[in-house]
Amino acid sequence: MSSPKKVGILGATGTVGQRFILLLAEHPIFTIHALGASSRSAGKAYKQAVRWKQSRPIPNNVADIVVTACDAELFKDCDVVFSGLDADVAGDIEMAMLKQDIAVFSNAKNYRRDPVVPLIVPTVNSSHFDVIAHQRKVHNLKKGFLITNANCSTTGLVVPLKALQDAFGPMSHIIVNTQQAISGAGYPGVPSLDILDNVVPHIGGEEEKMEWEVGKIIGDVNADATGFAMLENTIVSATCTRVPVLDGHLESVSVKFANGAPTVEQVYEVLEKYTSDAEKLGCHSAPEQPIVVTYDADRPQPRLDRENLKGQTVTVGRVRTCPVLDIKFMLLIHNTVLGAAGSSVLNAEIAVAKGLI
Repeated sequence: MSSPKKVGILGATGTVGQRFILLLAEHPIFTIHALGASSRSAGKAYKQAVRWKQSRPIPNNVADIVVTACDAELFKDCDVVFSGLDADVAGDIEMAMLKQDIAVFSNAKNYRRDPVVPLIVPTVNSSHFDVIAHQRKVHNLKKGFLITNANCSTTGLVVPLKALQDAFGPMSHIIVNTQQAISGAGYPGVPSLDILDNVVPHIGGEEEKMEWEVGKIIGDVNADATGFAMLENTIVSATCTRVPVLDGHLESVSVKFANGAPTVEQVYEVLEKYTSDAEKLGCHSAPEQPIVVTYDADRPQPRLDRENLKGQTVTVGRVRTCPVLDIKFMLLIHNTVLGAAGSSVLNAEIAVAKGLI
């Protein structure tokens, strides 16, 4: 087993930061060393600074850690920094951490389109870590690097898409409609008068993220490992809605294959057999099954399926023939575990297993 790594958490008092706390408090590799938040929280013990909104209590080994400002100088002793910062402040802070030669794992959107920054879903495209050597040259780093997570709804989508692309070749068209949980909006989130007894048919910027990110994630690393070869002939159309569910994004997906349609039975078989590098590398947080398949006609459901395999898997069901495209199905992802903090933690475990940390 690798020696323990000191980690810092940025945005530690927020919704994603709290999930990081729970995932890392008893982690076998990572030890929480520093917590960063806004100036109003700095100087306080974590238990006094946070409005804790998780179903489990604050871990005892974290409660009395003094929160600091998100100043890179205060995190220089960390081997890894996990960022749960909002996009409006994440960019400069994460880059400052990178310049301290720290391995940074970001949940924010700021660097997802950067040509030398991998956008990694850990059970899909861990091969994109191959670009880190070039990224280090670009930023003159010895041991630091920057990895970004995908948008939470994109993360759920690309896991089954990767399995299908590997088995049946490229997809020409993908249509996805999401029903996204309120926790995805952070705390305090969507006003109760907007979401109770209602569905909000717009989430700012979400559709654009999904339509672009798919092409980078299930695309390839270029020939000299200096960047990424985006999918060029796959069109994605997304419609994103907010629904009155606490956790768990449900997505309705239809796909058309460039080389002809597989049968429903073939799709089920491929989804059930799909494996990832995270499992093969023996990563602590890797799910035994990156995709959990359900054959029940009324599943997946957020309340019943979001905790499958501790929230680190994607549950897929209702696979059937699509009369417009080729195949359609439903999927569910836990948006604050695999869709956010859980992806970062598993990405960091992969980086350790690959000798990058």
